Amino acid sequence: MFSIKIFFKFLVLPLILMTTLESCNEPEAEKYNFEEWQKISVTASAYNSLKQQGEGNPLITAWGDTLKPDVQSIAVSRDLIRKGLKFNTPVKIEGFEGVFIVNDKMHPRWRNKIDIYMGTDREKALKWGRRKVEIAFPAKDETGK
Repeated sequence: MFSIKIFFKFLVLPLILMTTLESCNEPEAEKYNFEEWQKISVTASAYNSLKQQGEGNPLITAWGDTLKPDVQSIAVSRDLIRKGLKFNTPVKIEGFEGVFIVNDKMHPRWRNKIDIYMGTDREKALKWGRRKVEIAFPAKDETGK
C-alpha cells in the first residue's frame, strides 16, 4: 500500500539530493591543470587579521575585499601583479593543499614576495615564518589578461 508520494519523498528524492551534493564537493584543485601554469620562486611570509598588525579594519584588503576564514587568500608584492598575479588569480603554493586566491596587495617596498593569510591564528603564522617557496599560477594568456 505504498503511495507514489511516499515512495518519491523517502527513496527517490534523497538519492537525487545525495548525487547532486556529491558533485558539488569536487575539490577546488581538480578544476585546474597545474602542468600548464607558470612557476616562480618567491619569499613567503604569513599574516593575520589582527588589529595590531595593520591600519584600519584588519579584514579589509587593499583591493577592498573582506577576508573570510574559509577562503585561502594571499597578498602579493606589486612586481608580481605586473607578472600576472592580478586580483582574483588562483595560485598553488608549494607545501599547501588547495588553491589560494590573490585578493590583497602589499606595500610597494616589497619585491618578489607573497603573504599567506592565516586568519587570526597568530601562532600558525609565527610558526610558518618566512621561507622560499615555489608558486604556480595561470600564464597571462590562460587568464585572458
